[in-house]
Amino acid sequence: MFGYNGFIMDSRPVSPQAQPADSLDAALRIKRLNELHGQNHVRNNLEILIEAARQRGESLDHILLYGPPGLGKTTVAHIVANEMDVNLKITAGPAIERAGDLAAILTNLRRGDILFIDEIHRLGRAVEEILYPAMEDFALDIVIGKGPAARNIRLKLPHFTVIGATTRLALLTAPLRARFGAVLRFDFYDVESIEGIVRRAAALTNTPATAEGVAEIARRARGTPRVALRLFRRVRDYAQVRAQGEITARVAADALELLEIDEMGLDGLDRTVLEAVILKFGGGPVGLETIAASVSEEPDTIMDVVEPYLLQLGFLERTPRGRVATPRAYQHLGIPLPVSTPREPLQPQLFDADEEI
Repeated sequence: MFGYNGFIMDSRPVSPQAQPADSLDAALRIKRLNELHGQNHVRNNLEILIEAARQRGESLDHILLYGPPGLGKTTVAHIVANEMDVNLKITAGPAIERAGDLAAILTNLRRGDILFIDEIHRLGRAVEEILYPAMEDFALDIVIGKGPAARNIRLKLPHFTVIGATTRLALLTAPLRARFGAVLRFDFYDVESIEGIVRRAAALTNTPATAEGVAEIARRARGTPRVALRLFRRVRDYAQVRAQGEITARVAADALELLEIDEMGLDGLDRTVLEAVILKFGGGPVGLETIAASVSEEPDTIMDVVEPYLLQLGFLERTPRGRVATPRAYQHLGIPLPVSTPREPLQPQLFDADEEI
């Protein structure tokens, strides 16, 4: 539902029985911690946090989740709420424009509730100032009146948990970061974990899929569950229309080729960026802003969406002077490596004692 000022605020219980699967995404979203494929570090730490809070009968400590987009930070927030059997309220940093917006959310929280703030690094400074005492002292400071007649009122809040998610940890202010009791990093998933996610999706949707077909999707999913499920849905459509509904290796390869997803998982934008670095700028070094302008994309899109996977594959390097394409990128695109002309070694120059230098 939409709450104060139009931002999304979901106050429904998120137990599997209470939350209907009203969409395919909702149906495919995992509900429990033991269903989480990969992210062993995150899962192990959350198991301890949740069990300790249960035994003490307390609310969870505040949790900060960070890492590239699409790795399951929002899903983990739902899982934590399910495990603690509490309500989950969802909003996003850009949606909370004024301090009053956040105050409206905080005053409607109940004991044990979880407030999930996506893109928490985009909170405004005035909003953060309200959040500090709320997270640390469970209190809300309100100023009534103006000028000499102004007075401060502190309202007590029930103990609640903030789960923040960000793709840009460095943009969080130090005071806000310090108020999270647990900071957990999400890494890209290995192929085996992605295969488990695709197999589960196929089983839940009653889609016949061979092991080879599942592996073909997982291999091209960029180590990202969101991408894996998106590709699975498109391959499922292709199989239904052109292959009697079964996902085999050949069907998956044909469907992904139609989507311009190559065997390494690179899409059209990835290849466009690599080709720009290699063909337009001689392989680099070239700055991020220049790359973005040359392919008509935003620099943040290049840095947050494209670069992490290209760096992971070793196709791109970051240097102090800019981005540089590696020999592996040339090989993948079928572009011959440039022949570099070796420099002549500098010869020592001899001078006579009487010659002016």
